[in-house]
Amino acid sequence: MAWIVLIAAGMMEAVWATALSASDGFKRLRPALLFFIALALSMAGLAWAMTSLPTGTAYAVWVGVGASLTVVWGLWRGEERLTLARSLLLLLLIGSVVGLKAVS
Repeated sequence: MAWIVLIAAGMMEAVWATALSASDGFKRLRPALLFFIALALSMAGLAWAMTSLPTGTAYAVWVGVGASLTVVWGLWRGEERLTLARSLLLLLLIGSVVGLKAVS
């Protein structure tokens, strides 16, 4: 159960990071509100998952999920370019997260 909550918290990290960018320095209300809600959910999920998972592993998975999804969102929206190097590094990041899960 902790892994599911941790992955959901990582997804919320991608949401708050994207909303933070869209808020234009907290000048836009809806993205700013979404940022605060997603941030609270993300931190709460991470904190809860850390009660039963090692801190380093939980944090690495949380960051990896959030960073990966944020990049994928940027690619999907056309805000970032996909290069061979980025593709390989993203696969390495995702593989590392899966590897941490496998050895924990």
